[in-house]
Amino acid sequence: MTQTFTERRWTSPDGLCLFARDYPAASGPARLPVIAIHGLTRNSADFGAIAPLIAQSGRRVLAIDVRGRGKSDRATDPMTYQPLSYAQDVLALLEQAGIARAVFLGTSMGGLITMALAALRPKVIAAAILNDIGPEVAKAGLARIAAYSGQPVDTPGWAEAAAYVKAINEVAFPHYTDADWDAFAHRTFKIGTEGAPVPDYDPDIAVPIRAAGAKALVPNLWPMFGRLTKGRPVLLVRGQTSDLLSEAIAAKMRKRAPKMDYVEVPGVGHAPMLDEPEAKAAIFPFLGELP
Repeated sequence: MTQTFTERRWTSPDGLCLFARDYPAASGPARLPVIAIHGLTRNSADFGAIAPLIAQSGRRVLAIDVRGRGKSDRATDPMTYQPLSYAQDVLALLEQAGIARAVFLGTSMGGLITMALAALRPKVIAAAILNDIGPEVAKAGLARIAAYSGQPVDTPGWAEAAAYVKAINEVAFPHYTDADWDAFAHRTFKIGTEGAPVPDYDPDIAVPIRAAGAKALVPNLWPMFGRLTKGRPVLLVRGQTSDLLSEAIAAKMRKRAPKMDYVEVPGVGHAPMLDEPEAKAAIFPFLGELP
């Protein structure tokens, strides 16, 4: 597949060189760009299917590698691996790219960063898509993610890397084939210094999680969610079998924000890849109503 993006760099407030995939908008009237932000252990490649489609629909997409992931620098201070620092990094991108307002698409941690931005600089958010994340999260899902984040892996080759990502994520994608798991591994691993595949993130991203202990596992971000959903369009995407965004939490969110759009992706857990027909059928009409 032809590369449909250019590589963009920007500088964080503390001097890191950060990376984004910059997908140019198809020709047409100027529309607000989309800032796509991935989950805890992932990177901008997660949006490799949906970002080109959004760009073809007429919106520029900047899919970022959050600090410590993918092609972005690793932090000198691992305690900066938390949403407030990530949100400040995004604001630096907007400033350096000359973007005053954007639509935010956040998967899992990316949605937490979007909520943090709603508290820090609400005017930059024209609308938001939250992918399988809410202002509180189910303990079971967070414990599952915390159990493997930053842990060493034994993956001497790509077959082992594919087996590893399958073991962690099969609960979310039971329909995936061997080819899907191989592609998943290539999105989330890179060749390390010793010539074997290694996870494409800094293991120290888990340091703040371990430092905070159990109290950090279930953050209460309802005030930030309230700010995000006040006076702007929001779409919530939920994986039907998600262990992070439970049915009960999603119902509570919908009650707190009755104007919020909602779609559930059948047969998928945490988190939908957004290439599913049901996800696309919600995302594109939602974007179509925005400036």
